[in-house]
Amino acid sequence: MFLRSAATAIALTLAAPALAQDATPETLPDIALGAEDAPLTIVEYASYTCGHCANFHTDVYPQLKADYIDTGLVRFVQRDVYFDQPGLWAGILARCGGDEKFYPVSGMLFDEQQTWLAGGSGDEIASNLRRIGLKAGMTEDQMTACWNDTAKVEQLIATFQANATADGVEATPTFIIGGDKVPNQAWDSMKAVIDEKLAEVAPAE
Repeated sequence: MFLRSAATAIALTLAAPALAQDATPETLPDIALGAEDAPLTIVEYASYTCGHCANFHTDVYPQLKADYIDTGLVRFVQRDVYFDQPGLWAGILARCGGDEKFYPVSGMLFDEQQTWLAGGSGDEIASNLRRIGLKAGMTEDQMTACWNDTAKVEQLIATFQANATADGVEATPTFIIGGDKVPNQAWDSMKAVIDEKLAEVAPAE
């Protein structure tokens, strides 16, 4: 309920012109990382303003990527959760450079989370986000166009609502590993879950 209420509030604030048209926004496909034929899929629900999500991407994700994603064992999907306006602004920026830049920009947003969130006002936070976008190779005009694209904002919110509701996500980060919801945990514990799931889908001969 909280997720739906938060998304509705953000939508009414930022996408009012598009919402007034009474058009049903389409949901967007996942942006996946790793081999298409990987035996196991891991979905992470993350908010760019969530400190625990930033810690995951600093402390756990590099090991997950090296040991499982890069080796073809896991296909990884990050799904954004929007608890607040800065998180939505960051999510729009992450998508602004196209699919190929989504994960690099997401990594920058998590790595520099404390810095860009340190702005005392919305304008300062937006300015901080622009600096990240510029480092990622985006132009000022490109970022402005993305943030002003209310139709795309609607799609992002609709996608967030549909996915989070379907998977019963109430906090971030939350993981769906092989179809099962798994809470945030230390790498050793998550690795054990991943290995158990891999054994189920590809048992040793």
